[in-house]
This record gives sequence, C-alpha cells and structure tokens, in this order.
Amino acid sequence: MMENRQFTPIGLIKTPYVNSAPYQPVANDEQEFYLQLDTEYVAGLKDLDSFHYIYVLYFIDRLKAEPKMEVTPPWAAGHQVGLFASRSPARPNPIGLSVVKVKQIQGDKVYTTGLDVFNNTPLLDIKPYIHDLDNKRDANNGWVAGLDEDDHLTLHIQGIPHDY
Repeated sequence: MMENRQFTPIGLIKTPYVNSAPYQPVANDEQEFYLQLDTEYVAGLKDLDSFHYIYVLYFIDRLKAEPKMEVTPPWAAGHQVGLFASRSPARPNPIGLSVVKVKQIQGDKVYTTGLDVFNNTPLLDIKPYIHDLDNKRDANNGWVAGLDEDDHLTLHIQGIPHDY
C-alpha cells in the first residue's frame, strides 16, 4: 500500500478573485496576479525568469464538491466522461495546475499573467514550462474533438469568460 503523504505549501497565490474565478487562466487579464513565496523558498527562484512560461501547482482549498468518477463538464453539452478524462476540480487529490506567463520576479514575488484561482490559494510548486519537453506535436483534444460546439469549446480552452 502507498503511504499517505502530506504537502506543505511554499507560499500563496495572490489574485483579485474572492467569490468566483475563471475556469482557465485568462492571459490578457490586466489585474495583478503573483505568487508570494515563503522566505525559505526564494532562493529557488534563481534563473526562473529565463523562462517565458511556468506550471503553477496549487491546492484547491475551497472546493466543496466531492469527487465523482464520472462527470459532465458544464460546457460539454451533456457529454459524460470519466473524472480523469476531465479537468474537473473535484478530484481525489484536489491539486490544480495552470500554465501562465512570467511577467517579472521581484524578491519573493513572481508576477504572472492571469491565474484561475482564488486569492490566497496555497501554492504547492512551480516548474518551468520547457518548449522542447512540454510541447507535444502529436497531442490531440481527445473526446472533446467530437463535440459539436467548437466555438464554445474554443472559449473554454483559451480561458475567455463567457456565458454558457
């Protein structure tokens, strides 16, 4: 059996979102977004500013929904899929992942483009997005490609706020 592990946040994510947040990062959101690292982790930021993009991993701490192994994404026109074939935040381990652009690093703060999380969300990790490792040429859209609502899907993929 696997033993239980505990994760300790390395800081907090600062966003303008208190009661609602977008479903995906909004790259052109002009509000202030940054990762506030705890002091003991600041040295780990050395050379991170040489990357254009980063992965931000965080604990989805305000989640109230219990995970279900089959879900119906609200934008998928009633299409039901397995939890692990979705981006639902309600998961056995509520860990979120966002890819954002690094704007600048100042001391213990990493300023980024728009993030899709609530203010003061616990930050678990930061990893560089490396083009030659992370850009998979044969990646596809899986079951999503079969949906009829291409325009609506595009809004979700690009993180553009819209009505369902």
